[in-house]
Amino acid sequence: MKILITGSSGFIGFHLSKKLLDKGHKVYGYDSMNNYYDVKLKKARYNILKKYKNFSFSKNKLENKNSLEKVFKKFKPKIVIHLAAQAGVRYSIEKPRVYLDSNIIGSYNIIEVSKKFNVKHLIMASSSSVYGANKRIPFKETDKTETQLSIYAATKKSNESMAHSYSNIWKVPITMLRFFTVYGPWGRPDMALFKFTKGILANKKIDIYNNGKMYRDFTYIDDIVDGIRLLINKIPNHKNFGKYNDDSLSSVAPFRILNIGNTKKVFLLDFIKEIEKVLGKKAIRNYMPLQKGDVKQTLSNTNLLKKLTGYNPKTNYKSGIKKFLNWYLNYYN
Repeated sequence: MKILITGSSGFIGFHLSKKLLDKGHKVYGYDSMNNYYDVKLKKARYNILKKYKNFSFSKNKLENKNSLEKVFKKFKPKIVIHLAAQAGVRYSIEKPRVYLDSNIIGSYNIIEVSKKFNVKHLIMASSSSVYGANKRIPFKETDKTETQLSIYAATKKSNESMAHSYSNIWKVPITMLRFFTVYGPWGRPDMALFKFTKGILANKKIDIYNNGKMYRDFTYIDDIVDGIRLLINKIPNHKNFGKYNDDSLSSVAPFRILNIGNTKKVFLLDFIKEIEKVLGKKAIRNYMPLQKGDVKQTLSNTNLLKKLTGYNPKTNYKSGIKKFLNWYLNYYN
């Protein structure tokens, strides 16, 4: 199968590309390799992928529609998995324009070009952050999502709305995936597990927001990849929509929104305690108030994804942390 993956040198994109290449699929990677975080890490991921004969790659921005069209024309993908985005809640407060360009203009281009080249199934990354200030836990796809707390989350919500309208008018089959705090080897340096590990090993203070009174639905990377892989051939159409989704979400478009998480509540202080235990070293803790744009809790209801694919996350946070730390210590010597 010919699969185009945007953000192929990113954290999730790299793992998914590698898994699909191992399964014998032809993968075309598309990534801007921007310097939001360590480009060396992105290049190291790319160097692993380029060893596969069935892997091709273009370095360019999503905003460059001409570049995208050339890739689609040359590769003729049947499946497009759009994972590329400007990530990070904090950075979106400092540089909101970057998010509008990459996440909204870039995603619009992906949808438009997928329509033009009759892609069989477009899978797009959304985020659990769209739930924003919602109080009802666990988060369910049918919950209202009108209270985003960051620019990043707002761009992801915009993508969902734009994708639904495109799907409705031009019948482009689209699945939106709301990811819940993904972590694991080759992860992003701006995320909690990476930052905590780096700080503890360097004997530096680690910032713990909201005085540690928060929890996350930490989801291990292999579980995320398995969930996406299982979805590739589960193509949405308006006839089967009601079978897997609540009718209040849509009834005419070949479109669906799905949560993809671990469905387990992990308190931040327990998460830190486990890192300390595996490293055999105590953190120097710097307790701080909740930061702008952040949420206190996330927890997923993944019944729809399970019903559709049999999705069943297998990795608990303790073994996930251990696997990450083994990779980290090895990669950074």
